[in-house]
Amino acid sequence: MEENYLITITGTMERDGQRDSVELMTHGKYTHRDGSYYIVYDETEASGYAGCTTTVKIAEDARRVAMLRYGRVPGQLIIEKGTRHLCHYETGYGAVSLGVAADEISHKLGESGGSLHFSYTLDSGSENFLSWNLVDITVKSLPQESDPTIKECKPI
Repeated sequence: MEENYLITITGTMERDGQRDSVELMTHGKYTHRDGSYYIVYDETEASGYAGCTTTVKIAEDARRVAMLRYGRVPGQLIIEKGTRHLCHYETGYGAVSLGVAADEISHKLGESGGSLHFSYTLDSGSENFLSWNLVDITVKSLPQESDPTIKECKPI
């Protein structure tokens, strides 16, 4: 699987009436297998998790999204319709347990990419509300490398 997709992630967090959004654009991998779509990308310094790889696994029926981060700061968030999950999440300051409850999950993913939209609430594990979160991800296939046997014409 080559990194031949442009992945754009927009995340919005709302807490105490304040909204904050961040956008990340990166190259990554995308595939569909065994009833799920997979979006895989390397984290950067901009995200604060350089050296980590994130996999977003989306159920074909849009019932569940798993965000799994591997590397020096591992973590997982499971967002599933109708179920509150208690997830382990590593931060740069230590580990925390977070309650995660889905508001909505929808996608328009297909053979060459598409879009994913989901929102969820976070609580402190003791059911104290922390934030409402919205994530939009688009995946676009990048143009294939040109044929090396074709030479580019240069002006005379």
